[in-house]
Amino acid sequence: MPQSSSFSRRDFLQLSGLALGGIALSGRLSSGLLQPLMDDFPQAARLGRVVEDFGRPTNLRAAPSSEAALVGELQADEVVECLREVVGYTPFRNQRWVETPRGYVWSPLLQPVRNLPNAPLSSLPASETPGMWMEVTVPYVNAQLANPPARGFRVSFLVQNNLPVRFYYGQVLWVDDIRTNDNGAIEYRVGELHGSRGDIFWAAAEAFKPIYPEDVTPISPQVENKRIDVNLARQTLSCFEDEREVFFCRVSTGDYGEGRATPVGDYLQVFMKYLSTHMEGGSTGAGYDLGGIGWTTFIATGGIAIHSTYWHNNFGERTSAGCVNVTPQDAKFIYRWTSPEVPYYPGNMFVAGTRVRVLEG
Repeated sequence: MPQSSSFSRRDFLQLSGLALGGIALSGRLSSGLLQPLMDDFPQAARLGRVVEDFGRPTNLRAAPSSEAALVGELQADEVVECLREVVGYTPFRNQRWVETPRGYVWSPLLQPVRNLPNAPLSSLPASETPGMWMEVTVPYVNAQLANPPARGFRVSFLVQNNLPVRFYYGQVLWVDDIRTNDNGAIEYRVGELHGSRGDIFWAAAEAFKPIYPEDVTPISPQVENKRIDVNLARQTLSCFEDEREVFFCRVSTGDYGEGRATPVGDYLQVFMKYLSTHMEGGSTGAGYDLGGIGWTTFIATGGIAIHSTYWHNNFGERTSAGCVNVTPQDAKFIYRWTSPEVPYYPGNMFVAGTRVRVLEG
């Protein structure tokens, strides 16, 4: 299959289109910006959030095929029930489709999410540095800038164009304060400890699940001989302990664009880890600005990392700007399993650790 037919849609990451995790121009907005619409999400165990952006609708088809009749459209950030995943047809490599009650959607365009609101905390753990890590466990939650003016590229664009700022399922962020707003709702003050330009937000507390130190304890710390293999041809990742495979997942490595390849090497190594970080780079036309990227494990210079991904669902195909994209669940395992062990606060470490091999095939 020619390279041009692989799914590499840079619109997911382009600042010009702002496909940076979901900017809804035509999605539902509540009467109050901070209302996260949690009660309005479909009541189902398996949900999907549309990741297409900037007013471009996502097609619903009568059958799992790009040639099937159109039966409707979904808007950016719209959340739908996912009945099952099936194999169908597209001109791209990825042939997976999701059946919804309204029709079929091409799987890469739906982030698998759940709607799991949490009981708000009344206080944060006492420590020298108040705050704790938390993970978004609802499809999305609207946020309000707490320290205007906006500083980051993406947040500045959203604020200037009167678009909602949102956090998405799987993002990991730092919470350092709690308040009750004028409507009597409890909100957390949410920010990023690493990599951001300093934007801070208030958002509904129910959207965030606390991450405690015991939730990030190392996995198999007694095993000395560990190795990760990333297979570019198969788009897979395997974790080995003493040559025994203990973990396997699909990945999305660098696509075929210039300067976007994942580096190949037999003796790469984990050298830096962040419990969560902000990533930005590239030019305005082909850059990216993504926050709250959880469970980030750097393996090569140039910002190449294995990390959580919430802006596409194209695992098993080349999609990224060079990093190794995995689901939030897979990224958390890899983060906890690899060395070095990272302290809960500040949640980063710069020490040589687990061996990594990135193989052509």
